[in-house]
Amino acid sequence: MAKELVKGNVAIVKGALLAGCEVYFGYPITPASEIAETASLLFPKLGRTFIQAESEVSAINMVYGAAGAGVRAMTASSGPGLSLKQEGISYCAGAELPCFIADIVRGGPGLGNIGPEQGDYNQIVHGGGHGNYKVIVLAPNSGQEMCDLTIKGFELADKWRTPVILLADGYTGQMMEQVDFPHSPATPTRKPWALYGDAESKQNLITSIYLSHSDLEKHNIKLQKKYSEIEKEEVMFEELHCDDAELVIVAYGISSRICRSAMDLARENGLKVGLFRPKSLFPFPSTRIAEIAGHVKGFLSVECSNGQMIRDVKLALNGKCPVEFYGRMGGEVPSAQEVYDVIRRQMAS
Repeated sequence: MAKELVKGNVAIVKGALLAGCEVYFGYPITPASEIAETASLLFPKLGRTFIQAESEVSAINMVYGAAGAGVRAMTASSGPGLSLKQEGISYCAGAELPCFIADIVRGGPGLGNIGPEQGDYNQIVHGGGHGNYKVIVLAPNSGQEMCDLTIKGFELADKWRTPVILLADGYTGQMMEQVDFPHSPATPTRKPWALYGDAESKQNLITSIYLSHSDLEKHNIKLQKKYSEIEKEEVMFEELHCDDAELVIVAYGISSRICRSAMDLARENGLKVGLFRPKSLFPFPSTRIAEIAGHVKGFLSVECSNGQMIRDVKLALNGKCPVEFYGRMGGEVPSAQEVYDVIRRQMAS
């Protein structure tokens, strides 16, 4: 492993290169701009392609074209940029094109500000574009996972022929941490469904349009079956002290790191608190949360948003036990002491 002190945004680019990503199409936006900047420096040096598109809409449609040509392709942006990419993401999902997209979330709605937030959860996890589609969504909470889950994301994209989105907040993108980069880069293989401009692939058809109602329904049924298989096979999570916990905090991204400190503080003061961290937001670890609910008194969802993940937590619990919410918005991030105070109040009630 090669160790480097880098920003989380930079770790994404280096992870993508190690994953065999050949092309980057982007448009800069804070707090994700270091991704495009780093890609513009490193991709050409390694014989890969970097193109700064004229807009976010152009960037995602360039990804569509490159993915259809069988190469590993990516783009990155933040909240407003992801809103513009939603049509293209829906096209990629409909055409079953593997690609990788990083969303470094900033405050919203609208232009909002450049502070860290988690307010893109609904847009990304539940599909911001049109149609009956889903994408795999991975949620890192460290520089190391910005690299590791990027590499994993490219693998999952090819395995399932689907877009994969890395959902990270502005803090995780901007923090500098030590990252261990693997020495052995991936070597993507030829894809039998792709268009390579040769005789072997000339019969392949890549499209998301089905004019026949019955054909489109059959395609949708096929997609739903794939999503069900993903839910069975690709769930990722981390849990700490959940076996003996009376209260379990559910948090992802930067919120999970804050909540870990709050959990430690609670345990030091005799409160049996655990932490459950989803690493995949789709598929969401509903089954495991439901299992934990069998022996705890309650849950606390902590988010840098107005409470978007809590809906998935409630669906997983199906009324088995109560769940409360604590969150901050607009770029404000809760402190460990704030979360600990909420824990004390909830456990005392």
